[in-house]
Amino acid sequence: MKLVSVVCVALLLFAGSIQGEEQARYDNYRLYRVQAKTLGQLNLLNQLDGSSDSLIFLKSARTVGDNSLVIVAPHKFADFTAALERDGIIAEVVQNNVQESIDHESKRMARRAKGDFNWTEYHELDEIHAWLDTLAAEHKEVETIEGGRSYENRLIKGVKVSYKSGNPGIFIEGGIHAREWISPATVTYILNQLLTSQEPAVRKIAESYDWYIFPNANPDGYVYTHKKDRFWRKTRTPYGGACFGADPNRNWDFHWAEQGTSDRCASETYGGPQAFSEVETKSLSEYITSLKGKIQAYIGFHSFSQLLLFPYGHTGEHVSNHDDLNAIAKATIDSLAKRYGTRYVYGNVYDAIYPASGSSVDWAYGTLDVKIAYTYELRPDGSSAYGFELPANQIVPTGEETLDSLVTLIEESASRGYFKESQ
Repeated sequence: MKLVSVVCVALLLFAGSIQGEEQARYDNYRLYRVQAKTLGQLNLLNQLDGSSDSLIFLKSARTVGDNSLVIVAPHKFADFTAALERDGIIAEVVQNNVQESIDHESKRMARRAKGDFNWTEYHELDEIHAWLDTLAAEHKEVETIEGGRSYENRLIKGVKVSYKSGNPGIFIEGGIHAREWISPATVTYILNQLLTSQEPAVRKIAESYDWYIFPNANPDGYVYTHKKDRFWRKTRTPYGGACFGADPNRNWDFHWAEQGTSDRCASETYGGPQAFSEVETKSLSEYITSLKGKIQAYIGFHSFSQLLLFPYGHTGEHVSNHDDLNAIAKATIDSLAKRYGTRYVYGNVYDAIYPASGSSVDWAYGTLDVKIAYTYELRPDGSSAYGFELPANQIVPTGEETLDSLVTLIEESASRGYFKESQ
C-alpha cells in the first residue's frame, strides 16, 4: 500500500476549485514513474511539468538520473507516452487507478484514533493549540506567544521556552506548507523533548537557548487539509474566481519572485501579487523582526525529500559563511543517519534542490542577519511513493533522528562562535 499516499496528492492541483462538499475524482487516472537519463530528457519533462492540468507532477526530477512521479488523465495516456517515447524515455505504470488509492486513504483517515496528545497519530490544529496551552499551564518555562492571525482569523500560535535570561534565541517554524503534516508533528515532538527529555545533550540545548516554536505557520491551510483537501499547500486568501491562496514560502520580502516562483494564481508556487501579500507571512515576519538580535538561528521544517538546505535560493552565489554552513550541515546529517540509517543530502537551496526565492529562511538570513539558517525537508526520500502522506508510525522515528541532528547542528554552530548571550 506504499502508493496510497503519493497518489492522493493528485488533489492538490485542483484544490483551488474545490468548494463546499465537492470533491475531485481520479477514476482510471494512472501514476507513472519516469526517469530522465539525459539532459535532453530532463528538459522535456520540465516542459511537460505545468503544461496541462491533465498532467500532475507529484515530484519533478531535479537532475539527470532523478525520477519524476506523474499522474495522467485517461484522455492524455496516448499523448503523454508518445511524447516520452520520441525522446527514448521509458514510463513505468505504478498505479492504474489513482482513485482506488484516494478512497483507501480516505477510509484510513476516517479511522484515525482520538485521544490524548501523542506522536502515534497526526493532530488537527485545535488539538495542537490546546496542547500548547496545556504546556504553558504545566511548565513555568513555557509561555504561549502569538505570531499574528491568519486570513480566516486563526491564531498563529507558538510557545517560548526559556529556562534562564540572557539565552540566545532559536526560532523554529513548522507547517508553512499545509499538506506537510510530518512538519508540525516533528516540531511538536522536538518541543516535548526539550521539556521532558533527560538526555544530557538535549537538556543542555533546552536550557542554554530560548526557543520560539511555531508548529503551524499556515493555520488556514492546515485546517483545510483536514476538512476539505488533504493535499492543499498554500494559504486560503481568495484571489477571485476559483483561485485561492499563495505559496507562503515564496511570499517573504527578500528577492521576492525572482526565481522558482510563479505569477499564476493557480500554481502551487504562486508567490502572491506582492511580497508579504499574505497576512500570515506579514504578521509572522513582524513578530520575528521584533526579536532582531535575539534570534540567532532560524530553522524551518518541510517535507519531503530528506534534504538539509541553507541560503540562498534566489542565486547560486555563496553566502559569506557558506563553508561553515556546509560543514555544519554535513555534521548534522551524519548525526541524523546514526539512529536509523536515514540518508539526507545537504547544500545551498539553489544548487541542492532548485532555484526558489522569497522563502522564510532566506529572509531571516538576508534581512535579519541570522547566520544560522536551515530548512529540513523531512522523510520520506524523493523516490518514495509515500510522498506528503508519511504514515503516522514514522512520526516518532522521524522526530528522534531529527532531534539527534538538531543537537549536532546547535553544537557545531556554537563551536564556531555563532551564539552569543542576548539582553
